[in-house]
Amino acid sequence: VQLQASGGGLVQAGGSLRLSCAASGRTLSSYNMGWFRQAPGKEREFVALIIRSMGITNYADSVKGRFTISRDNAKNTVYLQMNSLKPEDTAVYYCAVGVRVSVSGRDYDYWGQGTLVTVSS
Repeated sequence: VQLQASGGGLVQAGGSLRLSCAASGRTLSSYNMGWFRQAPGKEREFVALIIRSMGITNYADSVKGRFTISRDNAKNTVYLQMNSLKPEDTAVYYCAVGVRVSVSGRDYDYWGQGTLVTVSS
């Protein structure tokens, strides 16, 4: 599976961005999808996941109520809608796929290249 993340950029605090993760090589509907992020000098952290067949979602407490993960199986794409962005959301965001339902990046098998989100105060 090849994953291509896009949609990052510079936004002011309180603004919104939508990240996309387009897959090729395999059908995304067969996988659980996750978004992770890594801020400068910090470890990678879980952001959100969506379960393959049921569409059930899970979010990190830090983004709950502000971010929404969704998937379009017809387009083989997963999205992360980010609203009410804060400076602490600044990070490189990565999408990942795996067969396990997990908040640990170690349980994901394929990763996109990352897209940078910068939130200014």
